Amino acid sequence: MSSNMIRATRILAFARSTAISQNCRNLSTTACIMASITVDSNFISQITAAEKLITNQDNPVQNGPTARAQSHAGQTLTSQVIHDITEGERTITGSDQPIKNGPTSIAQSILARLSSSSSNTSSASGVLDSSTIHNITEKEKELTGQTRPVKGGPTARAQQHAGEKISSQALHDITEGEKKVTGGERVKGGPTATAQSELAKSRS
Repeated sequence: MSSNMIRATRILAFARSTAISQNCRNLSTTACIMASITVDSNFISQITAAEKLITNQDNPVQNGPTARAQSHAGQTLTSQVIHDITEGERTITGSDQPIKNGPTSIAQSILARLSSSSSNTSSASGVLDSSTIHNITEKEKELTGQTRPVKGGPTARAQQHAGEKISSQALHDITEGEKKVTGGERVKGGPTATAQSELAKSRS
């Protein structure tokens, strides 16, 4: 199974843990959620703990997931940060497949939880959160007849933009993924249409 397929599946699940900054204490719920999407010491400690489960070493590995996370310290948690953590995980595993409950899985779970939580103020957020990606996956399954997302398909393409606003680039990528599973055609009511519908509802 490819790493993209695993990532697309895991992003649908809510996190078992969150990286809430201590600075959130005096903020409103929504502001706290947004402020907590940061690569802070709490977040990095969770990545380190997950890395230790793989290496059985006390100290993080050079260029491993912890080191990659630390290079983004103080920055907003984005799909690019998760990509770098994944690259770091590959350094210690030699595999393209993220480990269950490993650094990549933990980071994706945190991003999915926070993106989903921040969208609770609106029924349609216009964001590629876990709910929207889940709907895209269901449409993909209808097209492929398979139980898991296809490598390079619409779910995998959507996951690359997880937590981001549904932009023209994101829609383009999802469409390219859809064409891969359909043989070159967009389908009415398919994955791309699902993302477009979410965006339209958020604007209404």
